[in-house]
Amino acid sequence: MNRAHLDKLFTVLLAGVLAGLALAAAALPAALVFGLGFKGLLPYSELPESLRTPQPAQRSNLYANDGRTLITSFYVEDRVDVPVSQVAPVMRQAILAAEDVRFYQHHGVDVRGVVRAFTVNRRDGTTRQGASTLTMQYVRNALASDPRLTEEQRARATEITAGRKIREMRYALSLERELGKDQILTRYLNIAYFGAGAYGIAAASKRYFSTDPAHLTLAQSALLAGLVRAPDSDDPINGDADAALGRRAYVLDRMVQTGQLAAADAARAKSEQLDLRPSETPNDCAAVPAEHNDWGFFCDWFTQWWKAQAAFGATADERQRTLRRGGFRIVSSLDPAVQRTATEQVLGIYPVTNKRAAPTAVVQPRTGRVLAMAVNRNFGVAANPPGQRNYPNTVNQLVAGGGGIVGYQGGSTFKLFALLAALESGLPLNTTFDAPSQIVTDYQVGPGPASCGGYWCPRNASPGWMDGDQTMWSAFGRSVNTYFAWLTQKVGADRVVEMAERLGMVLRAKEDAGLARYGAKEWGPFTLGVAATTPLDLANAYATLAAEGTWCAPTPVTSISDGAGRKVAAGEPDCRQVLDTEVARAAVDAARCPVGDQSMYRRCDGGTAEELGPGLRRPLAGKTGSSEGNATEIVVAFTPQLAVATVAANPDDPRDAVGGGVQTRQITAVGRLLAYALRDQPVLDFVPPNQSIAYNLTAPRTTN
Repeated sequence: MNRAHLDKLFTVLLAGVLAGLALAAAALPAALVFGLGFKGLLPYSELPESLRTPQPAQRSNLYANDGRTLITSFYVEDRVDVPVSQVAPVMRQAILAAEDVRFYQHHGVDVRGVVRAFTVNRRDGTTRQGASTLTMQYVRNALASDPRLTEEQRARATEITAGRKIREMRYALSLERELGKDQILTRYLNIAYFGAGAYGIAAASKRYFSTDPAHLTLAQSALLAGLVRAPDSDDPINGDADAALGRRAYVLDRMVQTGQLAAADAARAKSEQLDLRPSETPNDCAAVPAEHNDWGFFCDWFTQWWKAQAAFGATADERQRTLRRGGFRIVSSLDPAVQRTATEQVLGIYPVTNKRAAPTAVVQPRTGRVLAMAVNRNFGVAANPPGQRNYPNTVNQLVAGGGGIVGYQGGSTFKLFALLAALESGLPLNTTFDAPSQIVTDYQVGPGPASCGGYWCPRNASPGWMDGDQTMWSAFGRSVNTYFAWLTQKVGADRVVEMAERLGMVLRAKEDAGLARYGAKEWGPFTLGVAATTPLDLANAYATLAAEGTWCAPTPVTSISDGAGRKVAAGEPDCRQVLDTEVARAAVDAARCPVGDQSMYRRCDGGTAEELGPGLRRPLAGKTGSSEGNATEIVVAFTPQLAVATVAANPDDPRDAVGGGVQTRQITAVGRLLAYALRDQPVLDFVPPNQSIAYNLTAPRTTN
């Protein structure tokens, strides 16, 4: 029988085994299989560069928007290749016991292991045993992690197909023709993933036990060896510690069975407690320059954004690995000068020594690019006073939300969504309503200060200034609660909620998300901002108005190039038209009233932040907001070029009301920040809406 026929016969045999077919066991006589082995059945296969000359992981660099100022680098900093001679003998024995006890006997593919796995799996009707040798695992890892390969090529390395298994075996056999066993073991130990972000035995030793591979104990070695099978679920730091201990016991038993360990020694190692001494090398966002500690919050949000991009992998963990290994050049949207000014102004609202925070975001309309993210906190993991998670040190995302931060009550800034829903339904800006001091709506609510017999009945904060005939211009400018409660009832609360979500408002609080999904029609109070939000979401929602209805996903990047210099599409703005242009223009016209500007139709009559517009000396729109009892205070302002939102709140204690007085400092801060950020930009005006959406001369006057 010639080599070509043997090759075909081998493929049939292997495909049958992998598919669990009964004919696999009889495809060749056992004597021939065990005598020749796969080495004799398979022709030489040319090795790809990923295996012949492994490409070291490349560092990804994150720059400011000038493309020169380095913010930080992303890489597996503590992944140090070590020779097998610097790995404790018990670790070498443990990994072989766990993954490949016949490593030094086979030639890359273990025929006995294939047949054994087939027999057990066929008997049990499951896939309890695999047939991958340590060499085959190395082939898979090397191909799957090579940054020179495309996403599709890397995905092929781990696909669940017979073809992949055949290809993997070919490479394993060829690799063992070129490399010695110790060389392969070294490569394997330096590339294997052990969970908790640790790639390679040096990183794993440090991550779990703060030691080096040469000093690993028997119990430590058995634990690490056991993690390779399921590094994410069995990770004792972030996953299942009991599962890790179970795998440790399994590895120790295997070492006894293979004669590498005495039963008494295994028993002693099993009895040891899980003595983790985890440590991490400063890296990623923790490595931003100390003099620019405030960049850390932007950097953290960048990593959140990256891990959500499907272009970089199938899972968040895979995407993070791609960032740390792929050699990307990332030009971010962070403007160092605007960031510095934002931080200075935030510290003018509250110093770092204040338990209350003033997270602030600056967004560019029409691109969604975030120029600055500032908050009066130290970015870091240093210890805080008892009971304080976010003061004065934190790495939690106080500006953009996520990771347990759901945000802060939006207050009257949410009136924008009722305004837009009304305009979209056909109501004009001059829709008039005789707003009373208090209004009883049809929306049922629980007990509280805004409940009248179980029905939502909000009041105006300043009746003498807010009561009486109001239009959308004056009601938005003076922030008339009863006008917007009436307007919400007229257009439907569900349309208000839908509008907010259309403009990118993410309801991160579980209760808010539940109400939006199942009770939006009855959620009248949503209009007055009872739901939690973040400065970034608010700034971006109002930026949609500045862009005449074009919403863009908030993005921390200007451009991304891969290790070969190719542009990555994920770095481009992600924008779409979500509002009719005239609806957006009309909303802008009303939003000029709160900040002391004047609408195109000269209908503004009072505002809650009237000092803001004149000081800026350019067209401006925006809104202020106060939640119940002044627990939070918010200021949002925008021009055609920039949108800014700042929130005053206590992230650790929402019952700690910041009080209305802080809003004056917020208004000053927003004005100065906009003035600086726009210092070199032309003065642009908003486009006035058509008269048809501003006035309906036949519309009747409405009373309560």
